[in-house]
Amino acid sequence: MLNIWLYTLISVLVVSLISLLGVVFISLELERLKSLMALLVSFSAGALFGDAFLHLIPEIADEHGFGLQVSLSILVGIVTLFMVEKIIHWHHCHHLDCNVDDRPIAMMNLIGDFLHNIIDGLVIGASYLISIPVGIATTVAVAIHEIPQEIGDYGVLIHGGFSKKKALFFNFFSALGAVVGAVLALLLSSSMASINVYLISFSAGIFIYIAGSDLIPELHKRTGLRVSIEQLLLFVAGIAIMYWMLFV
Repeated sequence: MLNIWLYTLISVLVVSLISLLGVVFISLELERLKSLMALLVSFSAGALFGDAFLHLIPEIADEHGFGLQVSLSILVGIVTLFMVEKIIHWHHCHHLDCNVDDRPIAMMNLIGDFLHNIIDGLVIGASYLISIPVGIATTVAVAIHEIPQEIGDYGVLIHGGFSKKKALFFNFFSALGAVVGAVLALLLSSSMASINVYLISFSAGIFIYIAGSDLIPELHKRTGLRVSIEQLLLFVAGIAIMYWMLFV
């Protein structure tokens, strides 16, 4: 169990550090940055779908079967994130054109990001409860997803009137929600071993919702043959990475 704690905490800290990338990428030329983020979103969507359908769901099905409790837990994950987004009127910002031009709305986005990062931590912690390889695969999927999101969130704070230093600080602080979520998952598991099946299925639902509801619609905003081919190739590449990690 000590190894699980160690791997989990290192993983969520690494994911949290991704929030600092915003200050680096935001200095790129705008159109180039938009293109880069669009490609990252494509890759991220494939990685999240791949982890959910190739790692999390098969692992839990092998151990507990694919019964009603697994199906319901996946749906609870989907509904939970849907409610979080509805309650605080927030969605992932994976692009630089988010309609945020004042501090209160930027702060609301920050609160939403903190809650989202808690969920990320829960997902990573739950994945390490299956096995270390599955935990690593899930961490990779989350990290890929976090890159465009954190760049977008940093941009939201800047447009909301924050200085670069304050935007960087608050973005990193919200990213530390992943640590809270990971610790919560491991504590729940140690006190109630039977909760693992629900946590892992819930995590799969979260990934399916993010990829299907937040990321895929972003890809449809860019059209054209070349862009569509690039998106498809990177989407498949994200899935392929998760498939490859089955054998690592």
